[in-house]
Amino acid sequence: MQQLPTVDYTSATAAKEFVESLRNTGFGVLKNHPIPKELVESIYKNWQEFFYTEEKHDFLFDKDTQDGYFPPEVSEVAKGFTVKDIKEYFHVYPKGRVPAQLDAEIREYYRLANEFAAELLSWVQSEAPEDVRAKFSIDLKDMIKDSDQTLLRVLHYPPMTGDEEPGAIRAAAHGDINLLTVLPASNEPGLQVQKGDGSWLDVPCDFGSLIINIGDMLQEASGGYFPSTIHRVINPTGKASDKSRISLPLFLHPKPEVVLSERYTADSYLQERLRELGVK
Repeated sequence: MQQLPTVDYTSATAAKEFVESLRNTGFGVLKNHPIPKELVESIYKNWQEFFYTEEKHDFLFDKDTQDGYFPPEVSEVAKGFTVKDIKEYFHVYPKGRVPAQLDAEIREYYRLANEFAAELLSWVQSEAPEDVRAKFSIDLKDMIKDSDQTLLRVLHYPPMTGDEEPGAIRAAAHGDINLLTVLPASNEPGLQVQKGDGSWLDVPCDFGSLIINIGDMLQEASGGYFPSTIHRVINPTGKASDKSRISLPLFLHPKPEVVLSERYTADSYLQERLRELGVK
């Protein structure tokens, strides 16, 4: 199966190559980026341990604020599907709850990833054609500046048991709601992106690389120039099915009042999608 190309962040042509990949596939993969591998590795280890404790139930999610722990029984059902994904997760927001022993590390990651994301949004804007740039109500990087809507989700896909509901996979095919999603390569493979012809591309799982994909809000704001691409996480087979998978997507959300298009503000778009997902 084909893989997405990887762009070297330190290359003089990185911005051009990265945005070209986003435009062609909805995804970009970066290596040699400034987010420390050691920090990501430590977060994976510490949160994997947390998901195996009963303490997680003390942080059960709040339907109004959407922060905290979401157990498997309330996991998302992807749009167009009827079976829940095989996963549990924890939502980290700037003002949200986090277990004390995990707080400093995850907040530091949130800060670094947000700073880096602003640079990536600047790349997207600078490499977009003039007529597409003209559609943006404000600079893309300013859409997320001081936003308390940007969500860091710590995902845990448990080992396969063999008792999974028929048709259930770790994450059914879906698009993301936000502007961009920034994701360090997971500790296990499984992420795939759908091509225009319906076939699937494997997303590289080289530890230390960073995977970025376009969300529906950027597609909306760019008048469809940047495509929000369908992706999924498939179930492992063989020996890999005994392993957990931890994933750390940062979903970049604009401030609620940001105008995306003539049809939507960021808030009206988000609320519509949350209702569709059944979490509002």
